[in-house]
Amino acid sequence: MDWYLSFAAAMIVLITAIVYAIAAAGKYRPGRIATPLNVVFGGLFVSVFICLLPIYHSILADAAGGVLKTIAFSLHNTFQVFTVDADRSLILESIACREPWLSATYSGFLSVAFVAAPILTFGFVLSLFKNVSALFRYVLHYYHDAYVFSELNERSLALGADLRKNRKRAVIVYTDVFDDRDQLSSELVERAREMRAICFRKDALTVSFNAHSKRADVVFFAIGNDENKNVSHALKLIDRYRQRENTRVFVFSSGIDGELLLTKADKGKIKVRRVNEKRALVDRILYERGPELFEHAKATPEGDKKITAVLVGLGGHGREMLKALSWYCQMDGYHLEIHAFDADEKAEDRFRALAPELMDDRYNGVRIPGEAEYTIRIHSGIDVTTKTFADEITRLTDATYVFVSLGSDERNIRTAVDLRMTFERMRIQPVVQTIVFNPGEKAALQGVTNYRGQTYDIEFLGDLTTSYSEAVIMNSELEADALRRHLRWGREEEFWQYEYNYNSSVASALHLKARIACGVPGAEKREEELTDEQRKTIEMLEHRRWNAYMRSEGYVYSGSQEKSSRNDLAKMHHDLVDYSSLSEEDKRKDSRVGTV
Repeated sequence: MDWYLSFAAAMIVLITAIVYAIAAAGKYRPGRIATPLNVVFGGLFVSVFICLLPIYHSILADAAGGVLKTIAFSLHNTFQVFTVDADRSLILESIACREPWLSATYSGFLSVAFVAAPILTFGFVLSLFKNVSALFRYVLHYYHDAYVFSELNERSLALGADLRKNRKRAVIVYTDVFDDRDQLSSELVERAREMRAICFRKDALTVSFNAHSKRADVVFFAIGNDENKNVSHALKLIDRYRQRENTRVFVFSSGIDGELLLTKADKGKIKVRRVNEKRALVDRILYERGPELFEHAKATPEGDKKITAVLVGLGGHGREMLKALSWYCQMDGYHLEIHAFDADEKAEDRFRALAPELMDDRYNGVRIPGEAEYTIRIHSGIDVTTKTFADEITRLTDATYVFVSLGSDERNIRTAVDLRMTFERMRIQPVVQTIVFNPGEKAALQGVTNYRGQTYDIEFLGDLTTSYSEAVIMNSELEADALRRHLRWGREEEFWQYEYNYNSSVASALHLKARIACGVPGAEKREEELTDEQRKTIEMLEHRRWNAYMRSEGYVYSGSQEKSSRNDLAKMHHDLVDYSSLSEEDKRKDSRVGTV
């Protein structure tokens, strides 16, 4: 057997494996078998095997079945090289009688292999042991509720920590966990271990959770940073566990593609909930702090009150807040004016495409009896760090509410502080809210004052610890209220199946709470307890809210009041008209939905 050819082939295999491992290191996706370590391990194994072939061929050339014995002995000794049990003297003596250059090169390579192979073997076995150890710990929790996360990150860690605090006996499982990639991931793994979580290196799809007790809950969270991957992951989990009782899947996704794919999926017995994190935060802010909007409204010469909202940033959170305020602030005796600022030159154009009829001049800034009333102005192409922005703000002398969402904690805090300074110069004190994700920063900033002891009076919202908790994600009071609203006209399974029903019911629950806080006559009563006057008040107000809500969702009037003209695929509805144009049947729907 040609020694030169064998050595060349061995080097080609090893170099190819090393190059592939280096190239794949940055692109590697957790859950795959071909990890960089495994690739190098396999490449070295094959190259050592190839190098041993000519050695054992020369020894067994004259023996019966020499070829098969050569392969067998080479394979056997390759395993021994990787387990620190190889016959080094025999191998090196066989090499020594070759040409000096070949002997030196061969012996040099195998000497390195004798050291590197056991180290790689240890790493390979250790990686397997970690999964086996995690699996063993998981089996020990057979009868306990299990909460399984598709990824270990700051959000999943915050939710897992809250679950651990509330559910001492539950098993918290993180999958796709790698503690050797960088410092941040190592810190996350350490924090997960401190809460006694089980960490699988494998993908959640490669670990079988069917072995868990059927009486215990298994809750999956597709909560990675890639929303498309979250949806794909959730669909595969649904397909695998759809016949399992006591199973839920929470999918963190905000895109329309995720909504469509999850709606279409055959969910079987599984409850699936898509979590639009930006919308959920805005809903929670309104549920917990929304009534403050009405408390701080300013009286007008006409005898009613005006809410002037300033939204700084029309990214995900700002856009959701703009949509929500348009219907949430529909209240008798109140008028709404919104000023939204964004650096994007096409901010208004983009929002008009999203909600065309909401921004239509027939409704925006126009007061029509029985119709939604609001004025929305979007100031496009204005950077918050410019004098142009400062000048625009100083013109808003009646501002009552400010919401800052510019995409980073630092920018949010700086802008909120600058705005408070500007308002102080204007001698007005609107409510100022901004998003701060870092829980440590939020805690440190609460009640912050300047060196004179003057408080900035800024509300910092949306930190990870509060936003990613069991009460918010899984068992929110708002969601329970929304379900009760939905059951007034539909079945529970439709609430979970279709996001149209879920979101509509959440909006209804939010507005009911605001009505009660504002003292709307009859809001706290059941439909059958209403007087005729209260019924009409409730119906008109509910229809105003519903019109603004539907338009904020992108719906437009269908062009006819015939029910057959409704087309949800085209987002066209026949009831997007003023209250007086509704049928008596549809008016009764408004009074039924508009009370407790």
